[in-house]
Amino acid sequence: MRPVSAVLLLLLSAAGHAADVYPTKPIRMILPVAPGGGADITARTIAPKLTEMWGQQVIIDNRPGGGGTMGMEIGSRANPDGYTVIQSSIGPSAIDVSLHSKLPYDPVKDFTPIARGVSALNVLVVHSSLPVRSVKELISHAKANPAKLNFGSSGVGHADHLAGELFKTLTGVKMEHVAYKGGAPAMTELLGGNIELIFATVSTAVPYMKSGRIRPIAVTSEKRVALFSDIPTVAESGVPGFAVDNWYCFLGPRGMSKTIAAKLHTDFNRAFENPEVVKRLEGLGIFPFLLPTPDAFAAYLRSEIAKYARIVKEAGIPTD
Repeated sequence: MRPVSAVLLLLLSAAGHAADVYPTKPIRMILPVAPGGGADITARTIAPKLTEMWGQQVIIDNRPGGGGTMGMEIGSRANPDGYTVIQSSIGPSAIDVSLHSKLPYDPVKDFTPIARGVSALNVLVVHSSLPVRSVKELISHAKANPAKLNFGSSGVGHADHLAGELFKTLTGVKMEHVAYKGGAPAMTELLGGNIELIFATVSTAVPYMKSGRIRPIAVTSEKRVALFSDIPTVAESGVPGFAVDNWYCFLGPRGMSKTIAAKLHTDFNRAFENPEVVKRLEGLGIFPFLLPTPDAFAAYLRSEIAKYARIVKEAGIPTD
């Protein structure tokens, strides 16, 4: 009979070898959204690059429903062997826990953080008839006309809604929120002059920015982006502390090994740094926003959960 220490060494060696050759079969990427949107396009843009790296197919599995909760629940219950990953976003991973009293998953306890991939840029745009060309002018106009400005969003609790609520909190202005069933209907109302401003996604806003029907005055990110280098951030325009990044991230089920999570983190970051990927996504207003380790992403995720919990509470948004 072999000594226990020898058996242990063999087991450790086998585990290390398994990690070295991973993956050995296709990997399923669960998306808690329907096909066609920014998250879906992002996943389908990097999937071929990951397939090239791994020599294994990445299978996109769209599981929409419940505002993202269905796909997240399915992902949380998957085998943590490294062959199921979840592409999530700011809503299901950071905001919904403050909006729903009974989520079918815990965004921290039920997942293994892997990587923070990209930010889908939002831009503060106003109707061309509004006499403001900067954030400072918007604040002055809003304070001179309390509760007379309406800002639209793609829905209660969405990133564009909470961007408006954070703006109100940090500036002290009074604006009315009008929720629509998506960013496109909200943009239609802005173009019609029925609302005055939106913290819109770039993909929704750019066509009308070019035509002059709406006016961009700031981006919501922490830093300026090269694609719109002439548009300042909200923070640098006189609202320090303002930053809303509508990000996408990657998670594994709870219990995924740190070795596999670290490999996935490295490979996801490599995929998002690929020039072809960068070019394709930047055209949609989606930009790489990478963090150095899974632990750094885990810390970022906790900070985002706390941040949006404060915004939801201060805005008085009811939970279900």
